[in-house]
Amino acid sequence: MQLQSSEAIILDVLDLHDYDRIVTFLTRSHGKKRGVARGARRKYSRFAGQLQPLAKVHVTWLEKEQSELVRVSSVELERAPSGLHSDLEGILLGSYLADHMLEFAQENEANDHHFRLLDSTVEALLAEVDRGLAARYYEAWVLRIAGVFPAPHECPACGRGLEGREVGLAERGEGLVCRDCGGGSWRALGRETIAFLLRIGDENLMKLQQRSPTTATLDEVEAVCAQVRRSFLQRELKSYRIIRETLAGIQQ
Repeated sequence: MQLQSSEAIILDVLDLHDYDRIVTFLTRSHGKKRGVARGARRKYSRFAGQLQPLAKVHVTWLEKEQSELVRVSSVELERAPSGLHSDLEGILLGSYLADHMLEFAQENEANDHHFRLLDSTVEALLAEVDRGLAARYYEAWVLRIAGVFPAPHECPACGRGLEGREVGLAERGEGLVCRDCGGGSWRALGRETIAFLLRIGDENLMKLQQRSPTTATLDEVEAVCAQVRRSFLQRELKSYRIIRETLAGIQQ
């Protein structure tokens, strides 16, 4: 058995048996991990108050070869996500952020980009950055890190630069291409949408908010990211469907 320790962000917590919990957490140095926190459901557990989704923690675990689950031995809270859990919109958004990493981050494969993206996005949200802006920034960056939605500098089909040309979503939703390579159902995107997708490569959320895109632009970014994500995963994230259905129910 090998003892490991790392800074981490809690992604998911599930009850196991009468007293234990299964915890999925994203580490900075070891990728995504799943482990058992024994006794976490007991009233006076040493894990009490520590296992909150999106909490930033320092976690220590025991790892055994050939075992799918590690054994979580200690968790020390570094940053509580309480500001995100204070209302329904925040809870739904937090679940959406975590769901991306549950899907895109690989187990036992370190990816500092994933950790820094989730960490900085939660930090900005706790500092009360606009939630819609944060969600669009985050989902676009997750797809960029995965290599399926690069910055719109060149058309991936023909290799020509996209500056000054019409840019839109490819026919099957797999990415952005120029008009000549778009196919029959190609859909042109607004210039502000393209500008936002370029800006996120150079500006963090706090800087983006100083010159925030319009609601219409953020809506288009959301639609594009959702289509690219569905094309890549061949399905939609459960949390995204829940958000859309919940918001639709509230607006009725």
